[in-house]
Amino acid sequence: MPRKNKNAYSRHNLVHIVRGGADYFSRIEDIAARAKVSLHMQVYIFDEDDTGRLVADALKKAAQRNVAVYLLVDGYASKGLSDSFIADLKAAGIHFGFFQPFLKSDSFYIGRRLHHKIMVADGEICMVAGINVGNRYNDIGATPAWLDWAICVEGEAAHQIRLVCERVWNRSPFREKCKISVKQDNTIPDICEVRVRRNDWVYNKTEITKTYRQAIQHAQSEVTMMTSYFWPPHKLLVRMAAASRRGVKIKLVLTAKADVFLSKYTERYLYQWLFRNNIEIYEYQKNILHGKITVCDRQWLTGGSYNLNNISAYASVELNLDVNDAGIAKEVSDELQAIIDKDCVRIIPADFSANNNVIRKFFFYLSYRIVHIIFYLFTFYFRQKGSRRQKAT
Repeated sequence: MPRKNKNAYSRHNLVHIVRGGADYFSRIEDIAARAKVSLHMQVYIFDEDDTGRLVADALKKAAQRNVAVYLLVDGYASKGLSDSFIADLKAAGIHFGFFQPFLKSDSFYIGRRLHHKIMVADGEICMVAGINVGNRYNDIGATPAWLDWAICVEGEAAHQIRLVCERVWNRSPFREKCKISVKQDNTIPDICEVRVRRNDWVYNKTEITKTYRQAIQHAQSEVTMMTSYFWPPHKLLVRMAAASRRGVKIKLVLTAKADVFLSKYTERYLYQWLFRNNIEIYEYQKNILHGKITVCDRQWLTGGSYNLNNISAYASVELNLDVNDAGIAKEVSDELQAIIDKDCVRIIPADFSANNNVIRKFFFYLSYRIVHIIFYLFTFYFRQKGSRRQKAT
């Protein structure tokens, strides 16, 4: 397990793993109801639909109790929010803000994305997730939610998450500064080790990327990785191949039904490489897989907003939680295996070749190259800024 800096783990935490859907949004309401002094929510997509109004109502109720409520959404992914919806939030006493990119229009986006999916009340309880706010992430009628995960924590890690939310909010010169002193609750006993990990390449934060490299490098027997939009940095692929050669069993759970077809084509270009390195591939069939969670050796796990791709590594503001607890890791490992057995199809080389002719494979390759070009064009400014910052330090 990646524990290079043991002191980075806080020990006084109570942890629950939450499946996406109705359970997640019920917990959102509960956390908002528990807030007494401050409530932060930072999310990439906030849709103005039934689920969005449900969450908005929970935030409004907190504001009505004189809780300082801060809602920060990504300026591109949540650009569809109407002026009247935002005005209603502000009228209820909610501090609302957009995380703005370097340059955007209705058809393109250049710069970082706020990819957080965080809620934290009073620095005492928080949820870190891969789950946005919208009907597709909820169980609506007979339609199941997209497959996703969250980690709910009470204790020291929640206090650290509150500080992260305050820093991100305060970084913009266009927002009223958040300066709230909340006494940390130290009543949680020594239960579970949790570590907050961040990625923001512009500010030289690459903790999640390093965590994944270390986890694969030090894995002893098995790694199960569930992820959406799989396009990992090259160094992680190198470590995956090395782990497989030394006998580590790696299972990769991806989606069969993609909301972005180009991303699925890009993933499938990598399948031949994965086959050559004896990495097992499973495609989730029931609905769209949107979760991002990895378990190592049934001892340790990481989960949050970070996708295993270069966008999360270099162009997004991300946050994960690492949980070092054999009981919780075993629980998640067993649930992932149950999903594999019940709702996934294993992709084997012979079937993949039979179902994909030369033309389709060419489109896989073309998609992979197009995604690379788009990535480098749309993150050029921030890559250069990051390079200068690293040289200066």
